[in-house]
Amino acid sequence: MPALSLSKGTCNCQLAGSVKFLVGDEYRACDMPDLLLAAGSFLRIRQEIATYPTINRTNHNMLYRFALVFILTGNCCFAQQEIPLYSGNIPNATGAANEEYTKANEQVDSLTYNVSIPTLTVFLPPENKANGTAVIICPGGGYGVLLTKREGSDVARIFNQLGVTAFVLKYRLPSDRTMKDPSIGPLQDAQRAIQLVRQKAGRWNIDPQKIGIMGFSAGGHLAATAGTHYSEALIENTKNVGLRPDFMLLVNPVISFTDSIGHTGSRKTLLGETPTGEQIRRFSNELHVTASTPPSFLVHSNADVVVPVANSLSFYSALQRNGVATGLHIYAKGEHGFLTAPSFDEWFGRCIFWMKEMDLIK
Repeated sequence: MPALSLSKGTCNCQLAGSVKFLVGDEYRACDMPDLLLAAGSFLRIRQEIATYPTINRTNHNMLYRFALVFILTGNCCFAQQEIPLYSGNIPNATGAANEEYTKANEQVDSLTYNVSIPTLTVFLPPENKANGTAVIICPGGGYGVLLTKREGSDVARIFNQLGVTAFVLKYRLPSDRTMKDPSIGPLQDAQRAIQLVRQKAGRWNIDPQKIGIMGFSAGGHLAATAGTHYSEALIENTKNVGLRPDFMLLVNPVISFTDSIGHTGSRKTLLGETPTGEQIRRFSNELHVTASTPPSFLVHSNADVVVPVANSLSFYSALQRNGVATGLHIYAKGEHGFLTAPSFDEWFGRCIFWMKEMDLIK
């Protein structure tokens, strides 16, 4: 992803497909199509300003900057805002240098590596569409990378069209270099995201009782862990803000770390080469479902050879046994991540139908 940083009259550009503007201490993003539209408008206004000979060069430059900010605000709306997840020190961090980077990928557009400074990107729907429901999105990537676009910002924008406020969580990726206990870092970030959204619900026009979490693959494991371990606060929570998500949307999720059905790659990255039996049980979420586990919707493919469909089936069975409102759709065909099938509209439509059943969307 290219980044454009505007600060104190300077501009630093890198090649990419979207841009980020530094406004104060927060980054706000703008899509390339919107940016190109804004650039065209700016050039037309620039030509118009240049026709006024009575305006000196200093005033020209000032008007140009004014026009640029005005046009970008109108075209990009600054509906996206990337904020630090923690206002102070990051818990469980070692203080190691940040080595995060994003790399282009033909299949999924881009991949983000070495995340050690977690953030939350806010995607606000139009005010006349906002319905009070919010979803925190956890991209997948086996706890080794993050698919922050395909399983993050792309999904958030579609939620916005439906009136749902969306948040893309860029959570820390387990690393002995950056974390004292890598096994709990991602869960700390998920809990903090729920806490932060609930604390600022009024600011973002959100119903604090309609804050859900969505996860893809290993991000689904993180979402399910947040939904089954919310009573185990791993972050500072002196005001006792509820850490329980109100609902879960799990897309081809890793649920279990057991040898029989678990995804060993995600387990190895989160827990290390030789996890203890206690660690495996702790992070096998089908073993921690209770009657208070949030209502959930799961979607998976029977043909998934990366994360067996048994993960979704075991979680669904546990939810059913405990009387939790839950939905499940399994496709006969389709690879992990639904790269070619089913289509986005197909599987996402199932999620939306369930959300309507649960009165989360009208």
